Amino acid sequence: MMPVWVTGIGVIAPHGDHPETMFASLMRGESAVRPVFPELPKPAAAALVAFDESAWFTKLQLAGVDRVSQLAVAAADRAMKDAGAGAAADPERIGIYVGCGMGGAAALDHAYRAGGRVPPLTIPAFMPNAPAAHVAMRQAARGPVLTYSVACASSAVALAEAAKAVQRGEVDLVIAGGSEALIVPGVMLAWQAMQTLASFAPGEAAAACRPFATDRSGFVLGEGAAFMVLEGASRARGRGAKAYAELAGWGISCDATHLTKPDAAGQQRALRQALRGAGLAPADVGYCNAHGTATKLGDIVESEALAGIWGDDLDALRVSSTKALHGHLLGAAGALEAVVSVLALHQRRLPPNAHCRAIDPACRLNLVRETGVPAPALQAAISSSFAFGGTNSALVFKRV
Repeated sequence: MMPVWVTGIGVIAPHGDHPETMFASLMRGESAVRPVFPELPKPAAAALVAFDESAWFTKLQLAGVDRVSQLAVAAADRAMKDAGAGAAADPERIGIYVGCGMGGAAALDHAYRAGGRVPPLTIPAFMPNAPAAHVAMRQAARGPVLTYSVACASSAVALAEAAKAVQRGEVDLVIAGGSEALIVPGVMLAWQAMQTLASFAPGEAAAACRPFATDRSGFVLGEGAAFMVLEGASRARGRGAKAYAELAGWGISCDATHLTKPDAAGQQRALRQALRGAGLAPADVGYCNAHGTATKLGDIVESEALAGIWGDDLDALRVSSTKALHGHLLGAAGALEAVVSVLALHQRRLPPNAHCRAIDPACRLNLVRETGVPAPALQAAISSSFAFGGTNSALVFKRV
């Protein structure tokens, strides 16, 4: 099968709008998490994006365009520019594959608060496929334009499906990733009601999310968008494109056991498929960007899943969850963490699993606890996304 290369990356993320700047901040262990919505009954924290929509839209164009679509358009455009002028393809051979979990949350929240004066473009603003549609219009892409709404696995699934389309020759080039912009009071209250968000004392919001730590208490939400340009290796070589990495394998499975309780066996099925597709043994993969939400049960189950696949080679697998620093982007989490994994592989440096002072004994993983860790021998990395609803997705990247 034709290798699929990552030839462009674009982000609008809590740590900035340039991939290398963002990655450098992560490598330093800088947290983008801050307190939000002081008016809520309980303290809340999130990782927000500094974004100037006027750089991408006129005032007239912004009518009916939610923040989630604005972020997507900007990140996808940056990915295409990063891929180079030669990336242009027949519009009918360009695909858009986008993951989005909650759609236009701001538009919906505003509509609820508007009383009897609901804006007429509320529906197209909050529909989950709006980001993909806006990216397609901006890029004049007339091939398949698809949205995957699979909770926390949304954009990882989108990347996997996009790679399949490239590999099968259904498209020449895809812009694939995810976008999420759900930091509004109503959504925050809903997540607090589930009791999955991290608690924190005054002044300690930045370190509220502590994956795999004994004192972890949950995750913090984040917003942003991340996209990759994927194309076949032969096409990329032919136009002299740079390649960050090869998207070499992917796995998708379902626990089919519980809507919100994770299952190690289901996660292992996705991990095993991804490794098999990449033609790699577990020992060949040196870094895992874990799902690592810092929930009490989730981190233990994920640790069990990794231990079950890596076995005696588990200690050689370096692991970190960068959600501690950029928050949980839900539908965009898989794409952002895939970008982090690609950059870790490309630069052969590992971002830290921040704020973990003491590792939970039930999470027997070789965590990256220091900052600035080099990995000169790193050849392959895996990124995991495990969702409410039981869908699991894993992506394996190899150096080119």
